[in-house]
Amino acid sequence: MQTDTPSSTGAFVQRFLRNPARVGTPAATSAAVGRQMAAPVPETGDPLVVELGAGTGAVTEQIRQRLGGRGHHLAIEIDPVFAGLLRTRWPDLDVAEADAAHLPELLADRGLGKADVIVSALPWTLFPDDQTRAILRSVAASMAPHGAFTTITLSIGSRMPSARRFRAALNTTFEEVTQSRTFWRNPPPAFVYEAHRPRSS
Repeated sequence: MQTDTPSSTGAFVQRFLRNPARVGTPAATSAAVGRQMAAPVPETGDPLVVELGAGTGAVTEQIRQRLGGRGHHLAIEIDPVFAGLLRTRWPDLDVAEADAAHLPELLADRGLGKADVIVSALPWTLFPDDQTRAILRSVAASMAPHGAFTTITLSIGSRMPSARRFRAALNTTFEEVTQSRTFWRNPPPAFVYEAHRPRSS
């Protein structure tokens, strides 16, 4: 299994120090959390999987293992350094250097339909509420009816107002939202939300 290389780890820390509000955490997601996030990716067929905030590729690797060369994997990363690292590590990966709020347009530009699975490592609790809701609306508008949305949330600060607002926004956007166990060995500890059935606007 491929893990973060020293160069990608260094880049992650460097980008976090330069813009912590954009990166959100000083360490990449652990393999265990990545597997939990990628769990809804079907093991058969040719699914469309979208990854938001792909970073240096910790969760990307888990998604690719689930896909095994099938389907279409679109990784959206707003940071140009991270986007470049993704293209270098996986030349066949479809990388979009863009804002996650533009997901519907990105899919349309590529002639792609609705996503079967959308996986996110975005730092939700650092976003203003209007940005969070705009991105979640884009996610919901881009999901197939049977689709799944998973996202990591850090345990630390989970009772803060920003974390509560994010959970409320999830419940407003989706009919079903479940929470995984806490992954204590992830740096820092985290859990995963999984959401299904977007609500009508």
